[in-house]
Amino acid sequence: MRKIALLASGSGSNVQNIAEYFRDHTGVEIALVLTNNLRAGVIDRCKALSLPLVYASAEGLGQKGWLLSLLQGLDVDFIVLAGWLKMIPEEVVSAYPNALVNIHPALLPDYGGHGMYGMKVHEAVKKSGALHTGISIHWVDELYDNGALIEQHRVDLSPEDQPEDIALKVHQLEYVHYPKAIERLLGV
Repeated sequence: MRKIALLASGSGSNVQNIAEYFRDHTGVEIALVLTNNLRAGVIDRCKALSLPLVYASAEGLGQKGWLLSLLQGLDVDFIVLAGWLKMIPEEVVSAYPNALVNIHPALLPDYGGHGMYGMKVHEAVKKSGALHTGISIHWVDELYDNGALIEQHRVDLSPEDQPEDIALKVHQLEYVHYPKAIERLLGV
């Protein structure tokens, strides 16, 4: 049984999608959903899905070793960032080589880095006039959106697409591809 932790700062739609994908999977258990936002929609989603949820305050996240201790205490062996907006501490990155994955709502290296998340990414894609965008699933390292790419998936855009339309197209790619990628990476 592979124990995974899902980290989310926002609405939690990817957390819900991943949880539903693995609901009856005999090789995967969601050991923890961690949020750093008391107003995040992921909290209500976790309650509705009966997922184990922990709130991480800025103080807790800033305390050296706190997150690593939490993860290791629950025997987590794979970490999935699903809309997590905080930097992962170096000790966690070091302790989870090839076991810490993120999804970014654009084709990295474009539209990545600190401060590039959610609608900010889609607005930048629209402003650029790009004819396509997509998702990037990548390993996490010590920098935002910098880890080695695992896979990317593209979607075409039309000049009429607004940032909200782009977001919908990107979310559809996330919902289809992220759980499958996680399953492949877990080898289950």
